[in-house]
Amino acid sequence: MIHHVDTVPYQEFAKEKLGFEFDDISLLIDAFTHRSYMNEHKKSARVHNERLEFLGDAVLELVVTDHLYREHDEPEGILTSWRSALVRTESIGAAGAALGYEPLLRLSRGEKRGSDRARQQILANAFEALIGAIYLEKGYEVAEKFIVDNILSKLDGILETESWRDPKSHLQEVSQSVDGMTPQYRVIEEIGPDHEKVFTLGVYVGNELMGTGTGHSKQIAQQQAATAALEAYKKRSKSK
Repeated sequence: MIHHVDTVPYQEFAKEKLGFEFDDISLLIDAFTHRSYMNEHKKSARVHNERLEFLGDAVLELVVTDHLYREHDEPEGILTSWRSALVRTESIGAAGAALGYEPLLRLSRGEKRGSDRARQQILANAFEALIGAIYLEKGYEVAEKFIVDNILSKLDGILETESWRDPKSHLQEVSQSVDGMTPQYRVIEEIGPDHEKVFTLGVYVGNELMGTGTGHSKQIAQQQAATAALEAYKKRSKSK
């Protein structure tokens, strides 16, 4: 039994975005309830979404793996990279943002003011929890259709842009092929306290700065810098 929750917006979301109503609307509300919300609303929040997220993560991986195996005759390593690109936080967070359920998320006041990265993670976790809720409410086939429509439909774009490839490894292949040199990563700036430091790194090929990236870890900044450098190489090749 759910207390003090207006269920109408949740059913409207289900009808408009999912194509059905929930018989057990508490499943959908639970899927959109972050752990932090319970600390501030102990009476109206019975559970948070982490158990549904656990279930949805497994269903997501099974559906994506099954479709890739059945529809693409590629070696295991390639399929693994494609799957990773489809189910990574950025991909499922973007899918969640596109569905527009962020206003329905039940978060603490602190989480509502969180960073963009934290917001993306919350959207991604809620997406997996939503899959778990759909699976429990309507079964595997409906959950599978939801994943095909919202995640597997992005595969063509991922293959076209080659975003499934690790950008640092890809950049090294390109720079060695084009310029005969290995890219080097250098820290340009560090700001913020130790527990919330932000790094800006540049990737250089020879003495040329090919791209920059920013993140809460050097690894994230390097990946962003490599992605920017790959775009620079693409523009250079098109201008020739």
